[in-house]
Amino acid sequence: MTNDRDKIVIHIEGLGEYSVPVGSSAEELTHRVQDRIGVPIMAVAINNKLKDLSFTFTETCQVRLITLDTEPGLRVYRSSAAFLLIRAVREVFPNRKLVIRHSLSNGLFCEFLDYEPERHEVERLQQSMEELVRRDLPFIRKSIPREEACRIFEQQEQMDKVKLLRFRQKDIVHVYELDGWYEYSYGYMVPRTGMINNFRLLHYPPGIILQTPEVDRPYEIKPYIEQKKLAAVFKEAKDWADMLQTPHVAALNDLIANQQIDDLIRINEALHEKKIASIADMICQNPHKRLVLISGPSSSGKTTFAQRLLIQLRVNGRRPVSISLDNYFVNRDETPLDEHGEYDFESLYALKLDLFNDHLQRLIAGEEVLTPVYSFQKGCCEEEGLLIKVPVGEPIIIEGIHALNEELTSKIPHDQKFRIYVSALTQLNIDYTNRIPTTDSRLLRRIIRDSRTRGYGALQTIRRWPSVRAGEEKNIFPFQEHADVMFNSSLVYELSVLKTYAEPLLREISPENPEYLEAQRLLKFLSYFQPADGNTIPPNSILREFIGGSWFKS
Repeated sequence: MTNDRDKIVIHIEGLGEYSVPVGSSAEELTHRVQDRIGVPIMAVAINNKLKDLSFTFTETCQVRLITLDTEPGLRVYRSSAAFLLIRAVREVFPNRKLVIRHSLSNGLFCEFLDYEPERHEVERLQQSMEELVRRDLPFIRKSIPREEACRIFEQQEQMDKVKLLRFRQKDIVHVYELDGWYEYSYGYMVPRTGMINNFRLLHYPPGIILQTPEVDRPYEIKPYIEQKKLAAVFKEAKDWADMLQTPHVAALNDLIANQQIDDLIRINEALHEKKIASIADMICQNPHKRLVLISGPSSSGKTTFAQRLLIQLRVNGRRPVSISLDNYFVNRDETPLDEHGEYDFESLYALKLDLFNDHLQRLIAGEEVLTPVYSFQKGCCEEEGLLIKVPVGEPIIIEGIHALNEELTSKIPHDQKFRIYVSALTQLNIDYTNRIPTTDSRLLRRIIRDSRTRGYGALQTIRRWPSVRAGEEKNIFPFQEHADVMFNSSLVYELSVLKTYAEPLLREISPENPEYLEAQRLLKFLSYFQPADGNTIPPNSILREFIGGSWFKS
């Protein structure tokens, strides 16, 4: 019989107190409460620190259950599903190396180095993964010396992981083992393969798509939505990374250690300039295109891109005019409300659409227009507006989150519009099997800019980020495939530069705040990067929009 002295009391958020034996695991606890929660439990937060379900209780603590319908829970599920795929590859393609590239639509795009699988081979991989699930094998987490981990990964011919670990400052590293194969993950995994019972592999030449449930639908897999234009931009990002010889973080760290980062910065910035110049050339080759519409998610660098495009158009002899959508907001008390009863400033209907379209029609016709000037402090327009006239036949540049939504410019003929989508699509992996989510790069950009220009701490930015992301899902991402061209604003070197700015801001968040969990995840993520000096970054760089020192007003 267990003595009461051998038990401890833990406090589960939303469920109350539970008595558990000393040394019992979080997984054992989840068995007791899973029926009350409903949604599968993927991990736990112990005193606001993320832990996997192998965590053992030794003292009283506060526990928050991390479920599949949350971003942290989904990350655990996807990491585990990716390891399933990696292990299945060892069975079906023992001599092939899999690379987990990036998210694409509602899945993860993966491919093999120097090999394109056929449909029947992808079906075999699916079957192998399902067999691993049926066997309900353990994901075994081990804490081992760094040198031992390097020896293991060298034996597995995973030199990308060996090189990455050489830059790690900690002597002990955490690895996972599944059926004799080892994986290094900067996230956590579930205890057993039987918990990863919902996934789908799609044949997607030249690679495959791994699909899992999503936060808004934790029990199902959505139909795959084709995004050919976005896929092409990711392919371009991969080509750039290959050309710059930076397929993963270890390669970038090598360049920094060897004091070659300045050359990398110059070449990467030149690639951006060349791409922007080519977009300007495309616009000039279509003189009937009178509206240049620029959209993209938060912190993608739309503002700097628009300024650089304007310069390149002028280099081509054009005289473009830029119009700010911010001046067409409705009065504050007329702003639509969201589902929480708060002002929804990101709604399309927070803008004076009829007035905006009327002004566009008149400007294209060569008329002079008195445009409004909106005061965000007053919540209404100033008494005096701004006179604008567009030279005959010249383009009008419009930048904003709704720019690709046809309803924004509904009165302008379709063939007079040139649409550009800007996003920061990371072209770098941590290693071949650990990708860098594009949202992480944008969030770090925003944390730094908010601190520098708005006086917001990392706490406020992280707290607001889910709302920002929800707005993107509603107002931006559904229209990205409408673009005539996409521009990737990511810079392969940027995370090494952002690291220096972001780390002190993230460390200001105390463990008492729920955002501490995300701050610690980002700090761990940044720890893989060697810091880089950004002094040689040119003043017109998109990165300057966030770290300061830009030529352009942001």
